[in-house]
Amino acid sequence: QIMIELPYIFIQTIIYGVIVYAMIGFEWTVAKFFWYLFFMYFTLLYFTLYGMMTVAVTPNHSIAAIVSSAFYAVWNLFSGFIVPKTRMPVWWRWYYYICPISWTLYGLIASQFGDLQDKLETHETVEEFIESFFDFKYDFVGYVAVILVGISVVFLFIFAYSIKAFNFQKR
Repeated sequence: QIMIELPYIFIQTIIYGVIVYAMIGFEWTVAKFFWYLFFMYFTLLYFTLYGMMTVAVTPNHSIAAIVSSAFYAVWNLFSGFIVPKTRMPVWWRWYYYICPISWTLYGLIASQFGDLQDKLETHETVEEFIESFFDFKYDFVGYVAVILVGISVVFLFIFAYSIKAFNFQKR
């Protein structure tokens, strides 16, 4: 069932990626553009797989919608977008590390801005600011890519196992 989603998400990523990349005004380099497409593809993929997984794990689509929306709210809270990791209390950071959206933000910000040497008003470079404020390192982008692929694979395997193992039919 997932095989039909892969090309569909890829086409969706290409269309969305070209339009949004141009509108945001990111630097047009081949490496940065393909990193952007990679992170957007796997973000759309893990959201799709997460939705499929929740439908497979729960008895009906109504409960799946409730479970999904609860997790989406928590993911947004701990993604590092509202409160960056460096400002989070230490006892909450474990959730930051298991939150898929935090890895997407890490990959997008570090791949697009992590190597910029432009000076800010504070006389630090963009790269230094991103490393000090967000704790994002440009050299870690490859590992972030592997983590996002891993998250997608985990959601895929949980979906596949749930479809096979769970049976919510009443007899």
